[in-house]
Amino acid sequence: MLASGLSNQTGASIAALAFPVLGPAGVVAVRQWVAALVLGVVGRPRLRHFTAAQWRLVWGLALVFAGMNLSLYAAIERIGLGLAVTLEFLGPLTVALAGSRRRIDLIAAVAAAGAVVVLTRPTPSTDYVGIGLALLAATCWGCYILLNRTVGARLPGLEGSAAAAAVSGALYLPVGAWVLWRHPPTAGTLGCALAAGVLSSAVPFLADLLALRRIPAPLFGVFMSVNPVFAALAGLAVLGQHLDALDWLAIAVIVSANTAAVTTALRPTTQRSTT
Repeated sequence: MLASGLSNQTGASIAALAFPVLGPAGVVAVRQWVAALVLGVVGRPRLRHFTAAQWRLVWGLALVFAGMNLSLYAAIERIGLGLAVTLEFLGPLTVALAGSRRRIDLIAAVAAAGAVVVLTRPTPSTDYVGIGLALLAATCWGCYILLNRTVGARLPGLEGSAAAAAVSGALYLPVGAWVLWRHPPTAGTLGCALAAGVLSSAVPFLADLLALRRIPAPLFGVFMSVNPVFAALAGLAVLGQHLDALDWLAIAVIVSANTAAVTTALRPTTQRSTT
């Protein structure tokens, strides 16, 4: 779990190094191609056996996947890695809190909302477009979670995710080709883009698979909360992006809100399973 989180956020910070040449769209294209290759090898989707209904789900997941990564990388370019990933994390937090009527979840939601206000506190230099892109990434991540559950239930193994990655990678072929043709990358820039694809797609995917074989899925979900912290640290170490004390406090509140919401939701289930 530690390797997955650190690799993912380190990959995002390295991706930002390629933005001046390839831009977010070019880097995302390379990342999508790497993801399609890795998931294709591991998932081995039998595309000819998919029904029309299954293909609709795959296309929906592919579009959400593509939009999530592009909006996140565009947000990172404008507002920095730590803030972008923290705002994106509101997606899974909203899914965790949606429909709940428990008092602890209401407190968590209010705390997270207050933390977002602190993170995005308006100033003359506030980049509202960047904030909007990060919130769009959060919306896509929430949709991705919901769609992935349905795809996982209706397609065997990892075939649905692998097919969605392949479709998403294919959608980025013209975008990536145009960017690479208009802005020929140096070896270093291309290396950064490829490293981002490996670190943010291949390594987390394989590490998550290994982790989920050894620990309960709920614990894995709680550990995901540290991703905003890892993102802020990676942004500081690789990109030199500094956050002030209030930003760190807001990140801690959002992480705590998600942890509280997930762990308290598990307690009744855990108690029932042990009786």
